[in-house]
Amino acid sequence: MASVSFLSTPPSSIGFFRKRCLSMTSGPRRGLSTKAMATDTSNLTVLVTGAGGRTGQIAYKKLKERPEYTARGLVRTEESKNKIGGADDVFVGDIRNIDSISQAFQGIDALIILTSAVPKMKPGFDPSKGGRPEFYFEDGSYPEQVDWIGQKNQIDTAKEVGVKQIVLVGSMGGTDVNHPLNSIGNGNILVWKRKAEQYLADSGVPYTIIRAGGLQDKDGAIRELLVGKDDELLKTDTRTIARADVAEVCIQALQHEEAKNKAFDLASKPEGEGTPTTDFRSLFSQINTRF
Repeated sequence: MASVSFLSTPPSSIGFFRKRCLSMTSGPRRGLSTKAMATDTSNLTVLVTGAGGRTGQIAYKKLKERPEYTARGLVRTEESKNKIGGADDVFVGDIRNIDSISQAFQGIDALIILTSAVPKMKPGFDPSKGGRPEFYFEDGSYPEQVDWIGQKNQIDTAKEVGVKQIVLVGSMGGTDVNHPLNSIGNGNILVWKRKAEQYLADSGVPYTIIRAGGLQDKDGAIRELLVGKDDELLKTDTRTIARADVAEVCIQALQHEEAKNKAFDLASKPEGEGTPTTDFRSLFSQINTRF
């Protein structure tokens, strides 16, 4: 989407399955005013959870490259920490255990949640023979434990330390309980993601919920981004988005008041069609859905 892997999106196995599934579907800091928050993000400390995942790594790196932010990362294992450089600002913890993540949250201003349960492909699948691969979740790594309990723990901890905004990345498809992604390992992954999204929306913390389309390992900033609601984009040919663009939208959501207390689907036009998105305020202004 090690007992729990904090990946922002599923690895190649679930990526294959997700592509098949998609083809089947036709707050401001203290002392700053609301107006100031829209343009001034200096000295914000931002924690990216799932920083060892493919999208999480990009978001963490982008924050590190921008002097107006102090970046932190949370990963599941020391191996993941070393994979992204092993810096002191990367913490190791298990989101299923609220005590193990509390240190990473101390003193942060904003939280970007990029954690997800990750299914594994059962051995023996041969794509040359057609058919669909089968997936399973390891014990302790089911969506209920990771995408619900784990995300709830993050939201509760962030609220306790007084964060001013939480950006949560989910997935399109959550309006359909019968969506094929829910059948992976009998995990109901979209059901539990949706439950966590609702919990965040009801938490009282300013939030941005991004329901990404099919994630691609491609360069960002070269496509026109599209926002929608209620899985409307799944009925079009624009159901995918580059991980780099998702990471960028997460960070841009911290910079614009227009992104607060909104939930939306996110995809992009194919490369070469439309105009690459640079005006994120206008993009967020298109959204009027709170959930």
